[in-house]
Amino acid sequence: MRRIVLMVALLMVATLGWSQSDAKAKKILDEVSAKTKEIKSMSASFVFSMVNKEMDIDETNAGTIKIKGQKYCVQLPDLGVEVFSNGETIWNYMKDGNQVTISNIDDESSELMDPSSLFSIYERGFRSEFIDEKTEGGKTLYHINLFPDSDTYDVTKIEVAIDKAKMMIHSATLHSTDGNLYGILVKEMDTNAGFDDSEFVFNAADHADVEVIDFR
Repeated sequence: MRRIVLMVALLMVATLGWSQSDAKAKKILDEVSAKTKEIKSMSASFVFSMVNKEMDIDETNAGTIKIKGQKYCVQLPDLGVEVFSNGETIWNYMKDGNQVTISNIDDESSELMDPSSLFSIYERGFRSEFIDEKTEGGKTLYHINLFPDSDTYDVTKIEVAIDKAKMMIHSATLHSTDGNLYGILVKEMDTNAGFDDSEFVFNAADHADVEVIDFR
């Protein structure tokens, strides 16, 4: 579940950064960063995938995300998963078992779990490399690879495709140290979305007899 939120965060607000990057990659990422920071809230639908060839795993699931500042809500109905965060607390709800776990943001081990942190992730060390520019499905995409400068994050590489016309993330593939490939493909995005703060808090009243496990 944590990996799913990680990948959604990377895609939706990735201001993924650089320390010693080539000039073209840096220029493109600077533009994406500047445009993304202007967005106060957004919503998007996406397809999340996980592939592990050695274990013969190839799964895809549709989902949605809402983001408002440091608040976010991720929903993956096919998996029965909902994740809410109001910027201080995280609620992870699993439909199977009707169970929700609650924890503080500070207790989460990876800063990448918080979509808002991606606005400054470049300060924490990713080297970027421009790969190419291709037209795919009627869209011109920049392809950039990101490499961590340390083992702070359990990834070896992140492949990012950026829509040249919109200067927004189109897709991303994360190569994890656990051997899995995690992918996100954006289907639709609305950058003029408006949300009430209550949409980023789990409401137990909506789930009769839910089991609450509070780690705070």
